[in-house]
Amino acid sequence: MAASNQGVTVSQILKLKTEFEDEPKKKSREDWRKAKELDEARKAGTAPAAVDEEGKDINPHIPQYISNAPWYYGASGPTLKHQRPQEEKQKQFSSIDEWYKRGLDTSKIVIKYRKGACENCGAVTHKKKDCMDRPRKVGAKFSGTNILPDEFIQKNLSLSFDGKRDRWSGYDPSEHKSVIEEFQKVEEAKRQLKAQKLDAEGSDNDEDEDKYVDEVDMPGTKVDSKQRITVRNLRIREDTAKYLRNLDPNSAYYDPKTRSMRENPNPGKDDTYRGENFVRFTGDTKNHSSAQLFAWEAYQKGVDVHLLAEPTKLELLQKEYDKKKDQFKTKVQSNILEKYGGEEHLDAPPKTLLLAQTEDYVEYSRSGKILKGHEKEEIRSKYEEDVYINNHISVWGSYWKGGQWGYKCCHSFIKNSYCLGEAGKHSNSSENDSSIQTKLNECDSTEKSAKGQEIFEENEDHHVSSSSNEEDTRTKSEKSKKKKHKKKKKEKKDALKDALKAEEDNQKHADYLLSLDERKRPYNSMFEVKKPSEEELEAYYLKRRREEDPMNQFL
Repeated sequence: MAASNQGVTVSQILKLKTEFEDEPKKKSREDWRKAKELDEARKAGTAPAAVDEEGKDINPHIPQYISNAPWYYGASGPTLKHQRPQEEKQKQFSSIDEWYKRGLDTSKIVIKYRKGACENCGAVTHKKKDCMDRPRKVGAKFSGTNILPDEFIQKNLSLSFDGKRDRWSGYDPSEHKSVIEEFQKVEEAKRQLKAQKLDAEGSDNDEDEDKYVDEVDMPGTKVDSKQRITVRNLRIREDTAKYLRNLDPNSAYYDPKTRSMRENPNPGKDDTYRGENFVRFTGDTKNHSSAQLFAWEAYQKGVDVHLLAEPTKLELLQKEYDKKKDQFKTKVQSNILEKYGGEEHLDAPPKTLLLAQTEDYVEYSRSGKILKGHEKEEIRSKYEEDVYINNHISVWGSYWKGGQWGYKCCHSFIKNSYCLGEAGKHSNSSENDSSIQTKLNECDSTEKSAKGQEIFEENEDHHVSSSSNEEDTRTKSEKSKKKKHKKKKKEKKDALKDALKAEEDNQKHADYLLSLDERKRPYNSMFEVKKPSEEELEAYYLKRRREEDPMNQFL
């Protein structure tokens, strides 16, 4: 902090000049060093802080140019008063409870006109041109009667920035009492009119249901027959609130306005409360709603009936109506069946029994043994079983060889053919197939297609000879069709073999190009792109290698 000789005025310095001159220089340096050590100790917290004239501690970390007071301030010690707002320069504003007075000053009663007062009403606080009283035929200046009291002399309020913008400044809350009193008078008049109207209606109708409403004593219910209102709390306070049954916001919907919950908040766990919808649609609720609907429809058709007035009559009418309705339906249905037929389809068993689906309960043990109920029957196919044709003892598709399906009993690949038994197996034995395959493998690539075709024709002739009994019964037209079919089949096989050979060559060429260096590969700019044929697509699918196939490693 500043030393003790800082902030001293010039007059004091001149007055104490001799004292400063007689003091040796070594002492002043020692005082300066002590003052600096004290300042550092105060900053470190080992020495107490300096105190101003008001007894307040001065923060030792405040910069010196802020803590030192100017020489003209006349400070005799450490202070920060010069940094605080000066009281003589502070502007005083009006308080929040100060405002202009309203009305007239009735404390003084004037009975004589005063000089300089208003010529119209006699008040001194304004002139005639500013008078708000009704203009008189003879003013107060000349009549000297009915002199109004003076207004309050308003003082000049000094408002702050917020005071000038306060929209409620000068508001008197007692003025709102008149509004409340007026509203209460209007409500009281409405109640009286409504009570008189209800009394008039009650005298005309002695059996009014609201006549005994005052005698009803139910918990949570407040009834007033005069106003014809019922304020009902939808639950007794001793019961658990519905929204406390499950605090999950995603559970059953709760309407706070009507205090109703539509569904069960804890389905499968707690069945003590199942929701408003369960109560609404259980018991005789549906019967009551259907009866009410029937009463409305009957009233529209001209039948004078009411659910509450004549419930027995309504029930008898509804039973008779339902009986006649059923009779009419059965009559219409029988007429349609007699006209178009199809009555046998109505006697069919239900769909659940047709699909062998039941709700039989079966309980098993850990070992799989049935403890309760009966074991479920196996679901059978909708196709007829154990039905064989043309002397076969197996069905079509029970045998597969070389990409073709056939009969297991005779190894025949012709569907609906006559079974030859062991002779057919011998003719279509695996030895012939293996010999055909070995001969095809031994042929060169150029002679493979021709020789293979000859072998295939020999095999076909062999099949034809085995079924000579059937060929004798066929007509010449059927033979010609078969020859055409064979020819087409032969051409298709030739095209497929050529496509397979071309696909193999393409794969080999592609593998060769992939094995070369990228810089040594030839350009492919003159390649002609065209749509592949069916044989080329089939050859591609046959030769395509599937990595996800588990049998791929055995190919």
